[in-house]
Amino acid sequence: MRILIIAACACLLAACSSDNSTSASTAMTRTSSGSSWFWPFGGNSGDAPATDMPQLGVNSYLWRATLDTLNFMPLASADPVGGVVISDWYAAPDKPDEHVKVTVYILDKRLRADAVKVSVFRQVRNPNGWADAAVNTDTGIKLENAILARARELRLSTTPQ
Repeated sequence: MRILIIAACACLLAACSSDNSTSASTAMTRTSSGSSWFWPFGGNSGDAPATDMPQLGVNSYLWRATLDTLNFMPLASADPVGGVVISDWYAAPDKPDEHVKVTVYILDKRLRADAVKVSVFRQVRNPNGWADAAVNTDTGIKLENAILARARELRLSTTPQ
């Protein structure tokens, strides 16, 4: 037990050195590309993707735009690797007898118009409980367009001028 405590103290003391060399703790948490192995979306390696690291499975602009667009709805599930966002049932304050649920599929790592698919589900309350109802076909398309527009805004805001 004493040897283990002494070894831990030696490691901590070595990590506190004042020279500019890489400490042992930093070397253990960094990959060869310089990014943190712990952070699942890469580290501070700039624009170079780490090939041995888990990556965001979808386009990051589309992912962020989806979360921004659906921010008024409670989320039931969000999978950044698979690219699926599922909202919980949402009832608008002015229509308490109907609620909607949205599922967004991000299908590509590229920012493309066909990289996002939205499915909308709607239910209305009747005397027997909630029953499925028809959804206007334009609703999903309008949500897709809103997500794409927000993704373009995010991309333009991060692009150097």
